[in-house]
Amino acid sequence: MTTEIDELKQKMRISLRAERVEKEKRPGPSFHRPGTVNFNPYQYDFHGGRFLEKYLLKGWLPETPPIGRGTKVTAFGSCFAVNITKHLARIGFNTSKERDPDIYISHLGDGMVNVHALAGQFEWALENKRPAENLWHGYDTTEYGFDEDTRLRTRAVFLDTEFFIITLGLSEVWYDEPTGGVFWRAVPAKKFDPSRHKFRVNSFAETKSQIETMYRLIRQHVPQAKVLFTLSPIPLGATFRPVSCLTANSVSKALLRAALDEFVRENSADLNTRLFYFPSYEIVNDCFPARFKTDNRHPHEAVIQTIMRTFEAAFCDTEFALADAEKMFAEVRDFSLEMLGTTALEAEAGGRQPRRAKEPRPAPQSRQPKPAKLPKPPKPAPPKRSFLRRALSAAKRRLMPAAK
Repeated sequence: MTTEIDELKQKMRISLRAERVEKEKRPGPSFHRPGTVNFNPYQYDFHGGRFLEKYLLKGWLPETPPIGRGTKVTAFGSCFAVNITKHLARIGFNTSKERDPDIYISHLGDGMVNVHALAGQFEWALENKRPAENLWHGYDTTEYGFDEDTRLRTRAVFLDTEFFIITLGLSEVWYDEPTGGVFWRAVPAKKFDPSRHKFRVNSFAETKSQIETMYRLIRQHVPQAKVLFTLSPIPLGATFRPVSCLTANSVSKALLRAALDEFVRENSADLNTRLFYFPSYEIVNDCFPARFKTDNRHPHEAVIQTIMRTFEAAFCDTEFALADAEKMFAEVRDFSLEMLGTTALEAEAGGRQPRRAKEPRPAPQSRQPKPAKLPKPPKPAPPKRSFLRRALSAAKRRLMPAAK
């Protein structure tokens, strides 16, 4: 096994050492290719200067930024919506959290992580439709009822909104079997009833149907509003399925992304004029080698800020241009590579040893004279610079400002 792994490592080193030759991408001659062909980026394309525009945002950019400083924005959905709201407020834009911080979509908006919870807020506020049972609970299992004042204030915020940002989160839900109602989150332990509370994964059809419901209600009640959908890159913290969480998360995100894409394709006449998609999910998962913190769920602050700035450049009327976002993206991605290289070097050198359990203390004995201290062993010679060390040095040189 060791020999096989060593051989595979050597092949990877050779592949990484290979000279990067920028070749023009062309369709293969064997099969018909239409006029539109967009290629997957090579590794060197990440440093081309127009990566975001060419390989990520292409097809999703509005002609002009639709959000001005006076535009009334309402953003809610998964916890990633919190980052968008905070950034817009920080740069002086008008958000629903600032207009009415006490309604559910403002202080609990990031707890509405499934499409039923999101669509339910539109149905409740705009059409006074509510589930038969109270299935709305916050992080600490606090129950939130159908307060009429909160509903009317939520309705007022919705009707006054000019730009909606709706962030989809996950596909796994708990529901009340007799009524069919879906919980915002998991079922509080003190309320769980195994005879009626069940778990399922939302189907593609019901996911798309709930997205359509949200868009239909907005078009019906707030016809002048523009709508942007995005998918949270934050993976499941755990799954209730009898499979690994990593594979369950792939399905959870794929269902949302596929349903959203089919919905957008079916409404292509509205695309990039009053219906938008922003690829936050793809930015995190396809563009940053070291993207998550140690919990392996939440992106590093530098990654989040790069996404927020990219959103600002594409959709907000500010002085921060797409060229600025491209520069920021390239620098943060280089740093992400540097972090990954540092981690790899630590692993190559043996890394940190796991902390050993403390051995029980021996029984107290009569005091003995302390033994003489032994001389410290000489430090080992530094290891020969490996390919990873050379790659890391090269990354650092790219990030250092040129000498004047």
